[in-house]
Amino acid sequence: MPELPRDSNPPVTIRRHGLLALLAIALAGCAMPSMSQHQYTRYRVVGYDTARQAIPAASVDHIDTLIFAFANLVDGRVVLDVDGDGRLHRLTQLKTAHSHLKVVVSVGGWGVDGFSAAASTAAGRQRFADSATQLLLTHDADGLDVDWEYPGHGEAGIQSSPRDRPNFTLLLKTLRMTLDRAGVEHGQRLTLSMAAADGPFVDGVDIAAIEPSLDWFNLMTYDFNNSLTPTTGHHTGLHASALAPADARDTEKAVRQFLAAGVPPRKLLIGAAFYGREFADVKAQHHGLYQTYGHYQGEHPWPELESRFINRRGYVRYWDADAQAPYLWNADTRHFISYDDPHSLAAKAVWVKAHHLGGIMYWEQGQDPQGELLDALWRGLQ
Repeated sequence: MPELPRDSNPPVTIRRHGLLALLAIALAGCAMPSMSQHQYTRYRVVGYDTARQAIPAASVDHIDTLIFAFANLVDGRVVLDVDGDGRLHRLTQLKTAHSHLKVVVSVGGWGVDGFSAAASTAAGRQRFADSATQLLLTHDADGLDVDWEYPGHGEAGIQSSPRDRPNFTLLLKTLRMTLDRAGVEHGQRLTLSMAAADGPFVDGVDIAAIEPSLDWFNLMTYDFNNSLTPTTGHHTGLHASALAPADARDTEKAVRQFLAAGVPPRKLLIGAAFYGREFADVKAQHHGLYQTYGHYQGEHPWPELESRFINRRGYVRYWDADAQAPYLWNADTRHFISYDDPHSLAAKAVWVKAHHLGGIMYWEQGQDPQGELLDALWRGLQ
């Protein structure tokens, strides 16, 4: 693992971020309720990939499942776009040299419409399931990931309905039955997962009812603070910051929500972000953390964060020991950046193992081309 950037004049709680901090995370986990006593020791690394560039072989060896992003939903059918065949083939080809690797196809993503309509009737649900299954079989894929953002919500500019909640349950049941039937016929088991939000964004989902249909949940524990939120903050923090408001979202809170709904820990994969989010014209108090801002500046992939921002050009790295998350503050420009780095990913891995979750999922493979963050995840989960 590469050496971590040094903080500027860090307080004592920041300097002591080594073994003692990680040990504290593991010990704190012992008090977390509703955790399984089962020692689930196989922790998985699952990555979303837009498949627009090659993946180094060493990186593939550290990935259990690649999720192709994305198939589209057109007239109620799951289809690939014009270059989707080639991009998906790039991933499934990797299985020839890496027999352990699974490739899953995700349908949807932010702003993709048509889910509500497709799920509203039995015929529509079966059309969705049949088309998805055929796509998987045609392209030698191993499963389907459903990324409806979000049932019962229209923030992304998509159609929604109060009936989305029960209809989504029915859609996943139809998918499960259709995939299982195809698996028997073709001698392979096809998996079913979903990209799941948390907090108010999952109130259109009956978590307990859909759990039996799913092999695992990809918890999107990132984007907690973004262009739609009123303040800055840790967009992918593990725990609550001391400065966070009571309704702030974090990874631990999301996991608790799904566990309380009855999801087995082994079915939960928490999310990691291979990119940062930048805010401008930020109020200077607390180095910009959980402060109001003038405008949202944009996203930066990990290589850009390393080469242009972390302890460069006035951006100083700080560590929030409560949240177990880094952030950057530029006092001259009043810019703030939230992100994941090898230090925070190691903390997430420790926490996953302490609570016997299924592993860690990340967005997105192309934002870590040299595998630095992926390597941190993989090492942490061993």
